[in-house]
Amino acid sequence: MQSATKPRRKVAAAADGGDSADKQDQLLLSSAICNNEDLGPFIRRAFTSGKPDSLLHHLRHFARAKESEIEEVCKAHYQDFILAVDDLRSLLSDVDSLKSALSRSNSTLQSVALPLLNSLDAFLEARTVSANIDLALASVASCIGLMDLCSRANLHLSGGNFYMALKCVDALEAQFLDKTPSSTVRIMLEKKIPEIRSYIERKVSKEFGDWLVEIRVVSRNLGQLAIGQASAARQREEDLRIKQRQAEEQSRLSLRDCVYALQEEDDDDVLSVGSESDGKSENGFSSFDLTALYRAYHIHQTLGLEDRFKQYYFENRKLQLTSDFQVSSMTPFLESHQTFFAQIAGFFIVEDRIMRTGGSLISKMEVENLWETAVSKMCSVLEDQFSRMQTANHLLLIKDYVSLLGVTLRRYGYLVDSLLDVLSKHRDKYHELLLSDCRKQITEALAADKFDQMLMRKEYEYSMNVLSFQLQASDIVPAFPYVAPFSSTVPDCCRIVRSFIEDSVSFLSYGGQLDFYDVVKKYLDRLLGEVLDGALLKIINTSSLGVSQAMQIAANMAVFERACDFFSRHAAQLSGVPLRVVERSRRQFPLIKCRAAAEEMLSGLLKQKVDGFMSLIENVNWMADDPPQSGNEYVNEVIIYLETLVSTAQQILPANVLKRVLQDVLSHISELIIGALFGESVKRFNVNAIMGIDVDVRLLESFADNQAPLFSEEEANQLKTALAESRQMINLLLSNHPENFLNPVIRERSYNNLDYRKVVTISEKLRDPSERYFSSFTTRGTKQNPKKKSLDALIRRLKDVN
Repeated sequence: MQSATKPRRKVAAAADGGDSADKQDQLLLSSAICNNEDLGPFIRRAFTSGKPDSLLHHLRHFARAKESEIEEVCKAHYQDFILAVDDLRSLLSDVDSLKSALSRSNSTLQSVALPLLNSLDAFLEARTVSANIDLALASVASCIGLMDLCSRANLHLSGGNFYMALKCVDALEAQFLDKTPSSTVRIMLEKKIPEIRSYIERKVSKEFGDWLVEIRVVSRNLGQLAIGQASAARQREEDLRIKQRQAEEQSRLSLRDCVYALQEEDDDDVLSVGSESDGKSENGFSSFDLTALYRAYHIHQTLGLEDRFKQYYFENRKLQLTSDFQVSSMTPFLESHQTFFAQIAGFFIVEDRIMRTGGSLISKMEVENLWETAVSKMCSVLEDQFSRMQTANHLLLIKDYVSLLGVTLRRYGYLVDSLLDVLSKHRDKYHELLLSDCRKQITEALAADKFDQMLMRKEYEYSMNVLSFQLQASDIVPAFPYVAPFSSTVPDCCRIVRSFIEDSVSFLSYGGQLDFYDVVKKYLDRLLGEVLDGALLKIINTSSLGVSQAMQIAANMAVFERACDFFSRHAAQLSGVPLRVVERSRRQFPLIKCRAAAEEMLSGLLKQKVDGFMSLIENVNWMADDPPQSGNEYVNEVIIYLETLVSTAQQILPANVLKRVLQDVLSHISELIIGALFGESVKRFNVNAIMGIDVDVRLLESFADNQAPLFSEEEANQLKTALAESRQMINLLLSNHPENFLNPVIRERSYNNLDYRKVVTISEKLRDPSERYFSSFTTRGTKQNPKKKSLDALIRRLKDVN
């Protein structure tokens, strides 16, 4: 089918455009409509000029012009339209034929496909049912798993197995919470899971709180046990040292036949500090259970609250430690110090175990910070308490326990030097108090002593009072009852001094200072040289004592000298210093003043007794016609007294002391004899009287010679030298050559103890008309002996020297 295409007409302006404005407007309007331009300006201008009718007229004219054009176009295409209608009618016929064919085909297809469609519907229905069944089975399986986890969670919760309960809750949340088909169950899980976690947190927090309360009691018991084991270990060391000292002593005494062995310490007795996986340890530490703590820590780790729990734990333990620092003002510190220090020791033993076995629950730095705080507080408490104490034993008890605390905690790696420094700082105060206590005890012991020889009826008394201080003069055990050469003062004071040494060593031991023998020796010298010596001097100087008591005190001094050697050795042994060092550095006897005062007092009392007998010298006949053959009465009384004195004193006094006392007494007797000749009471005497005095001196010299069994020959000669002045004076008065006194050599050899002034005075009193040289001194009216001139010259020479 062909269709003619005609060119589209273009709208042109009116051919006959007049000059009039109306015509021009019509053309412009037509052009604007054809070009699809905006007609607004034309409309505004028409209304503005008040000529809307003209505009309407133009529009109508344009519409009529267009209708004519449409008509022309329709006429041009009408033939084409007719042809198209004919084609459509032909096509309608073909469509009806096709419709009939399709209907027949559809009927045939339906008859054939109906069974297949029925089968397909059945298949689809079966597949849907199968899918529903699979979904139901999956839901049932999910529900079974969910119910199983819920059941296990409930079981663990009821059994207190919180960690497994949390693992079940975590599995429920991860596996079932978002996949649960039941909204009811899902809502229940969303509600219960946080509640379960909160419940578990509360439960473990309560258990941890109970553990915090319990661990305080456990820590105190643990600290007491640990310090007790340290004390037992120290005692074993002391016993070992005692055995060692005994062995050294036996070796020093050359006892080659004794056999000894040092028993090694059993490792089972030592405090176990190894790591334990279950928070428990052996050897009395079974109650040291950290399970509750580690369980709470693990649960909080599982809940993701590890940092919060660590902070909570540290703050609570710090508060507990702060409360442990409180010292009760109602209870004396002496009674509460063991509990105080044991609580702190147990606290840090627990913290050390937690630091080593608790993972990162508490760090080493945190434990060290707590320890620094504790050391500072303990030092402050010790400073305060030591400043108040006025009893040495109290200081010693606390010091011993603090040193055991230091030994215990040093084994766990804690630094205890600050505590030991506090103990060392109060060393002088302790010894001053100890010296004061010993001064009181020594004063009481001296006041209670009657200064009689001590009687011991049993061997244990001898061992306790003699052997224990090495006061025996022989290794042979005496027969009992045994009368000791000393009074009860000696063993009583020895016990006080020995206790002082042991207390001093005990205070200085285990204080960080290894060599403290010099310190012990310094205070021991003060005790002996100031306290004991001063107390004995006070007794000697202020008491009214008899000869027997004075003799006993002098005898005690000799025993004290042996005791002082024992004290030095005992201090050295306890201080761990070899005895050879002590023996090389042996010092002067510290009681030398007291010994001299005791011997001086004894000599003074003996001199007083001798003065009573020597007063009989006034009864001597100084102008006797014949010399007495057996000596004068006074000397016999003196010798009887001296012999009685020696027989008594030799059982008590050592030989050297007895020799010094006798020498002093004999020297005093010699002085009294010279004093009688020199004194105003004797105006004159003759040779017979001097010969009697010579017999008296010989008797005294014989007494001195008779003491040879008690002393050595040299000491016996020293006793005789005490009579030297009287002997030389008698020899000079009886000499046929008194002028020899002027010879320096002879005077130095034979008259060296004579004072020339006494020689002059005494020689002038000699009035004897015998043939002896001195007879010329007193013979008047008779022919003067030629030797009288030389004697007169001697006296004049001596007077000139005077």
